[in-house]
Amino acid sequence: MKHTKGSRITTAVIITLIVILAALILVPRIIPKRAAAPPAAAAPGGGGRPTGGAPGSGGASGGGRPAGGGSRTATAVRTAAVSRGNIEKYLVINGDVILRTQVSIFPSVSGKLTERRLIPGDTVFRGQTVAMVDPSRPGEVYSQSPVVSTISGTVIQAPVNPGDTVSPQTAIYVVGDPGSLAVETFVPERYATIVHRGLEAQAAFEAMRGEIFPAVVDEVSPILESASRTLRIRLRFTGAESRIKPGMFATVSLVTESGTDIPVIPREAVINTYGSWIVFVVNGEGLAERREITLGLENEALVEVASGLELGESVVVAGQNFLTEGDPVRVLNEE
Repeated sequence: MKHTKGSRITTAVIITLIVILAALILVPRIIPKRAAAPPAAAAPGGGGRPTGGAPGSGGASGGGRPAGGGSRTATAVRTAAVSRGNIEKYLVINGDVILRTQVSIFPSVSGKLTERRLIPGDTVFRGQTVAMVDPSRPGEVYSQSPVVSTISGTVIQAPVNPGDTVSPQTAIYVVGDPGSLAVETFVPERYATIVHRGLEAQAAFEAMRGEIFPAVVDEVSPILESASRTLRIRLRFTGAESRIKPGMFATVSLVTESGTDIPVIPREAVINTYGSWIVFVVNGEGLAERREITLGLENEALVEVASGLELGESVVVAGQNFLTEGDPVRVLNEE
């Protein structure tokens, strides 16, 4: 019996030790160690209130006004009023100044050119003797034959020289009428149905920068050039101008469409956003209001407002790229 009792005591001690050992191993894993919270920072000067403040004081926990925050800063802009005006839409192309009237002067006989009385740039009159031709042949002597101009104008070319042999098919001079200046140019096919005689135009020249010379379409070809798919036209100047010379390079502006007394705004006011045209209007409360508009005619300076705006409304023409709907604005000047 004693032996049995001792064995039980030993067994109980072993079990107790196993339980204690298991507790030491498992309890720290089941109950994680809680981190100690740092002490609350005291407000400057004492007081002990946590940072963040009372509700409404502007702190993060208060849910009030953002830090730094009063009302939004107004954006400085410039504006212009929607008004009535005129718009002309232009097609700009290049052309060359030519002489519409240009005639070659031929001798009446074959022979040797013995005298040439004019040089390029000289003025010639109809019926004037401009050269002499000796029709004599070896063993024969003939009187010299005069070459007479059939047109009044200015000598453009003198392709032969004294001593050259000429015939009735040889041009002694090329004479042009300086009053018959024209600009020849070619219009793309897509504008072929718009161009017509009498259409107003303007011409500008590199040699006379800043000056505009009025002209009208005076001649329209009945067919298109097959190679370039363009329509040849000629324009005449509506005023005499001695400074314009044949061969000058001209920049031509054709008035293809025009509108009179229509609602217009400056072109710089309009913004293209994903295929839509928008502007910003300054409303009565001094806030920016986004408007989608429809455009009509337009040129380099103005656009027609087909819909979306009323006459007299103020649209932003400078500073609009920094605006969003409802932004406060400060108008620097309103024209």
